[in-house]
Amino acid sequence: MMNQPSRLEFGSIIGERYRIIRTLGSGGMSRVFMAEDLKLPGKHWAVKESIADPKIMKIVRTEAEMLISLSHPRLPRIVDFFEYPPSGAVYLVMDYIEGITLEAYMRGYQGYIPQEQIIPLALQVLDVLDYLHTRQLPVIYRDLKPANIMLTPEMEFKLIDFGIARSYKSELDQDTIKLGTVGFAAPEQYGTGQTDARSDLYSLGALLLNLCTGGKYSEWTAGVEGYIRGELPRHLIPIIRKLLRHHPEERFQSAEEVIEELRRSADFQSAQPGKSMSYASMDYAGTRVVAVLGVSSGSGATHTAIAVSHYLARRTHSVALVELHSTAKAFARLQEVVEGIPVGQASSSRRFEVDGVHYWRQTSRADVISLLGGSYRFIVLDLGNGQDNERLEEFLRADYPLVVGSGAEWRVQDITGLARSLQRHPQHKWNYCLPLASSEAVRRLRKELEHDKVFALPLHSDPFEQDDEMDQVLDELFRGVITDTRKKRFGFLKRQH
Repeated sequence: MMNQPSRLEFGSIIGERYRIIRTLGSGGMSRVFMAEDLKLPGKHWAVKESIADPKIMKIVRTEAEMLISLSHPRLPRIVDFFEYPPSGAVYLVMDYIEGITLEAYMRGYQGYIPQEQIIPLALQVLDVLDYLHTRQLPVIYRDLKPANIMLTPEMEFKLIDFGIARSYKSELDQDTIKLGTVGFAAPEQYGTGQTDARSDLYSLGALLLNLCTGGKYSEWTAGVEGYIRGELPRHLIPIIRKLLRHHPEERFQSAEEVIEELRRSADFQSAQPGKSMSYASMDYAGTRVVAVLGVSSGSGATHTAIAVSHYLARRTHSVALVELHSTAKAFARLQEVVEGIPVGQASSSRRFEVDGVHYWRQTSRADVISLLGGSYRFIVLDLGNGQDNERLEEFLRADYPLVVGSGAEWRVQDITGLARSLQRHPQHKWNYCLPLASSEAVRRLRKELEHDKVFALPLHSDPFEQDDEMDQVLDELFRGVITDTRKKRFGFLKRQH
C-alpha cells in the first residue's frame, strides 16, 4: 500500500480532463487508477499517482519527460504528466491495458505456466529491453518482475510500471536511489554500483528462473537445480545461469546477445523431421549435451561415450562425461585405476579427470542441471542401456542424441524396435551408432528408419586413445558442430602400464 493517503477518489478530476473511476492497484509509494477521458468519451487511461520528495522533484520531472518520449508496441504510451506540489504527488497518465499481470496468470497455473510460452515471453521482454537500452540516453527499467508484466487477452506482453526506471548516466559510479524488488533486483541495485543494461538482464534471468521453478525461486542458490521443471528446453539453463551471474561483466552484455543465443538455440531445436540438419546453428558459445543410450546390455554405450568425450576434448576444451545412474559401477572402477584407489574403496570425490575430460560418476539429474550452468563446452551423458523415465527424458531432450546398438546382423532390429516404441517423439536429431557393423547393415538400417545418420563404428579397443578410423566416423557424425583444432595424441592405457 502507498504509505500516504491518496488525494484521489471516485469522481475526482485531474488535469481538467481525467475523471477517476476506480483503483487498479497500489504498492510502495504509488497507486494506479482507471480514469475516463472527458475530452474523448469512451476512452480510458491508467493514472499513476506517486509521492516524490520535493528535493528530487526535478529528477522526477526529467524522468517523466524521458518516459513520455518512449514509443514501443510493448510499452504503454505515457501521454501526460501532472504535479501537485502541496502533497508532493505526481501523476503519470498512460494507456490502460486490458488483461492480467503475469503474476496473476502464474497463480492460475499454480506457478507452472505452459513451457512453450516461456521462450516467446523471454523474446518479447528482450525486444523491449533492447529498445530501452539502445536509446541515445539508455533507459534502465530496474524492476522487471511478474507483477510488472501485463498479458493481454491475445497473450501479447506489455511492460508496465516505470516508477523506478532511470536514464543511464556514465559519469556516476553508483545509483543515487537504491530501488528494486528483492529477489529480482541485481546485486548492484543494493549499493555496489550504478545500474545499467546488465542489471535488467539479471532481472530477466530471475524472471525466467521463477517461471522455470513454478514460482519458487528467482535467485540461483544451492539446491535450485532440483526444482527446475524437467520438460523445459535444455538450452535455457546455461542462459539463465549466465544472466544471474553476480558480477555484471560475467553476464550477457546486451539484450541483443541474449536474443541471438535464444534464436540460435531455437533454430537447433526446431530442425524439421526428415530433413538434413543445419549444424552451423550449433557452433556457438554455450554448453551442448550429447546423450549416449544403449539399446540393450553390452551394446557398447559406455565405451562409445568415452570415445566421443575424448574425441571432443581433442578438438575443443571443457568436456564433462557424466554417468547418469546412481548405482552404475563403470566409472568407479575407472577412478580406482586413475587415482590408485584400492579396489572396492570409493573415493570421496565423484569427479576425476582423464586426459582433459572431467568424469562424473553416479550422477543425478540435479547434478546435470548444475553442470549446465558451468563452463563446459560439451556434456556427454552416459545413459547406459537404461530406459527408465529419467534417463529416457534426458536422451530425448539432448542436443545430440546417440543410439548405440549391436552391429551384429541378428541384433540390428533392436534399434528399429526402440525407434518404433518411441515413435510419438521427434527423432530427426537422433544418430545411430553400430559398433563393428557391416556397410550392408548400415545401408539396410538407414532404409528402414528413413534416416541418414546411421554410422558403423570401427574396432577401437582403447576409447581414450586417438584412432584415425574412429576419428573419420566421428568427424562425419559431428560435422559442422565443432572446428577441427586437433591436439596431441593421448595414450591412457599405455601410461597405466
